[in-house]
Amino acid sequence: MFTKSSKQIFQSLNKLTKVCLCQYSTREFRDPRFFTLYQHAKSRMLDDQRKSGVLSHKMEVNRVRLHFEMTGDGAHNVVLMPGALGCSRTDFSHQLSNFNKQDFTLIAIDPRGYGQSRPPDRDWPLEFLQRDAEDAMELVRKLGVHKVSILGWSDGGISAMIAAARYPDVVDKLVIWGANAYITGRDMAFYESIRDISNWSEKMRVPFLAMYGEKYFRTQWSNWVDAYQNYFSKRNGDICMAEVEKIKAKTLIVHGMKDPLVPLEHPDFLHHNIKGSTLNIMPEGKHNIHQKYHREFNFLVEHFLRQ
Repeated sequence: MFTKSSKQIFQSLNKLTKVCLCQYSTREFRDPRFFTLYQHAKSRMLDDQRKSGVLSHKMEVNRVRLHFEMTGDGAHNVVLMPGALGCSRTDFSHQLSNFNKQDFTLIAIDPRGYGQSRPPDRDWPLEFLQRDAEDAMELVRKLGVHKVSILGWSDGGISAMIAAARYPDVVDKLVIWGANAYITGRDMAFYESIRDISNWSEKMRVPFLAMYGEKYFRTQWSNWVDAYQNYFSKRNGDICMAEVEKIKAKTLIVHGMKDPLVPLEHPDFLHHNIKGSTLNIMPEGKHNIHQKYHREFNFLVEHFLRQ
């Protein structure tokens, strides 16, 4: 049960925003006092309440309304950036549920056009991953958070690297997996081979079909392949090679040895070009190591973030 003081804070919070600490609330807030009130309220909650609470919101960022989810009451703020067409629900359920919430506060972002950050539908400018990085950092700024660590998977890992390179005073630590700084002809051939979602396994399709419906998912996945073709043809395959060398954040690179989407040459390149980085190989891991091996992954990442 809430204490009297925490009840009063939540009454004020609800009066301001008409939201509650229930999982997947979809209401929006506009009052700048929200984040401060939320932090005060969490500090007065019981341990079990802190562990179960996931707060869902939208905030205007760079002329779109980004959806994000928050959980935990730790002093260490951690931004989670999902993979292609991913969002907090499809990509980070094991982290939002099981990460240490006494030490960390998690902020899981749905990039524009993904998850609940719709409308508008996703569009695909040439440097769409750079735009995702800027959106994430603008959200961090608007939340009034001055220092963060970033966990980025796949496309989210690329945007996380760009954010770390561009905002070295804000990004303290970086964890990336399934990410690459460039694409090769072999990479593009593989992307083309998975363009048709009918060829995917049912297990891989289900979360995206549940989130988007078949029409939106099928169309946007094909658009994603075209967007990478633009990086390949218009930027000679260079996504963020220059940014990688500018990263100052302490960096952990995790890689599944059996990842079919990202060959080992990519984490090797990142390890050799991000100064002081650590590379951890999971021998049986594929692309989704944070999901299939979430206990090992969470333990590894929490330990790294505490160092």
